[in-house]
Amino acid sequence: MKTNIANTTIFTFIFCLLGNFPVKAVEPSEALKLAQQLNQAFVEVAESVSKSVVEVRVSKSAENYQMQGEQFRNSPFFDQLPEDFRKFFEQQPQQREQPNRSREPIYDGQGSGLVYRDDGIIMTNRHVVENSDKVKIVFKDGKEYDGEILGVDRESDIAVIKIDATGLKAAKIGDSSQTKAGEFAIAIGSPFGLKYSVTVGHISAKGRRVLTDQQMFDQDFIQTDASINPGNSGGPLVNIYGEVIGINTLIRGMNTGIGFAVPINLAKRISDMLIKDGKVTRAWLGVSITTLREDVELRDLAVGVEDGVVVRQFIPGGPAENSSLQLADVIISIDGNKVKTAEELKRAIRYKNAGDSIKIGLMRDGEPKEIQFETGAFPEEFTAVTRSRRIEEKPSQEPLEAELLGMRVQEISEDLAKRFMIDEEEGVIVVSVKKGSVAEEKSITPGEVVTRINSSEINSIETFKKSFENEDLKKGVLVHLKSNGSQRFEVLKDY
Repeated sequence: MKTNIANTTIFTFIFCLLGNFPVKAVEPSEALKLAQQLNQAFVEVAESVSKSVVEVRVSKSAENYQMQGEQFRNSPFFDQLPEDFRKFFEQQPQQREQPNRSREPIYDGQGSGLVYRDDGIIMTNRHVVENSDKVKIVFKDGKEYDGEILGVDRESDIAVIKIDATGLKAAKIGDSSQTKAGEFAIAIGSPFGLKYSVTVGHISAKGRRVLTDQQMFDQDFIQTDASINPGNSGGPLVNIYGEVIGINTLIRGMNTGIGFAVPINLAKRISDMLIKDGKVTRAWLGVSITTLREDVELRDLAVGVEDGVVVRQFIPGGPAENSSLQLADVIISIDGNKVKTAEELKRAIRYKNAGDSIKIGLMRDGEPKEIQFETGAFPEEFTAVTRSRRIEEKPSQEPLEAELLGMRVQEISEDLAKRFMIDEEEGVIVVSVKKGSVAEEKSITPGEVVTRINSSEINSIETFKKSFENEDLKKGVLVHLKSNGSQRFEVLKDY
């Protein structure tokens, strides 16, 4: 008994003695500190950027709404949505079809947007607001404003809205050209009506081209794995510095981790045009092009150049028709900046203004050249020119003629000009094409005028024959053709 009392006394004394000394707290590791700092960075970015993010509500006519709703519900991805989300979209048309006894518009469509300028300019997606009757802009603090659509651009899917407000907190605009794959990406918006949702991911890639059921977007997109869902459209994609680097636009299926955003540099340029003019005027060269390395037929004939962009065809009415540019030229630079692919050339022209004078560096017949070129305005309603195949007719006499790999030609006469409905009075015209020949494989048709073979101008049967008499047809020759105002070339090889 005495022993137990003694032990208890000793234990109590030691406990009290130790209690007088502070126990040193375990310091978090450097890795944990870094994670905590990163976590705080995400929180600060979300809080800061959200002040410049808005919800875009739209009211559409019954016809427009029904068409849009059917397109979404017929999507193969609709059944992959969670049950609550499917109900959300299924209930909307039912609510819209109910009789509206009030004259107040029903804002039953929604997307996201951002404050582009502090004087009430809002940037969003074209597909969010197009065909809407009314637009309402809602801020995080609950303030609502009626919006006026200043302009929309289908090609880039960008739209600009004006509200009657000043002193707004404009989003901090970054530089998408400096964005790199692997960087953090933060998407903010209102997916499925869930306001101011924040998702985090990375930049997966840059320079993506996107094909949808409706169209091929002829521009670059930023790809991200930050979750983007219906309702995120028009909202910002930002970097870790809180700078907007893109406008969230598209997704590739549900829960795939593949989303796309319009680069902010392009969105800014488009928005400025819409604000100023209400429309977008794009520069163009008026040519069809291919990347030289991908042009299997021509790359073997190109001399002194390995990378560049081949001028394949002149578009009728385009600026190239009356320029110093020639078919089969290989473009290697624009204003001193190298271009190696068709996409790089398009990107270089995309940021030019219609009417700009640019310097084109090119290779022609193995010789480097530089030409000045004035860009034109891309037609608002552009329709690809197609050639109609004319019925071949036998001539009433035996004119001078020649043949090249299944393509039979004659010198242009008054009768031939009338028969094929062409304006040319001299030169060489295709009068027939053999079935199964190389010329037929290249879709050469009667009525097309041969203007050049390799570097030789063709104005008679004699020049036609001389142009390839010393050429290796197994290597191929460049045949320049003109039809219905359109100019192009084909490579004919004797396989």
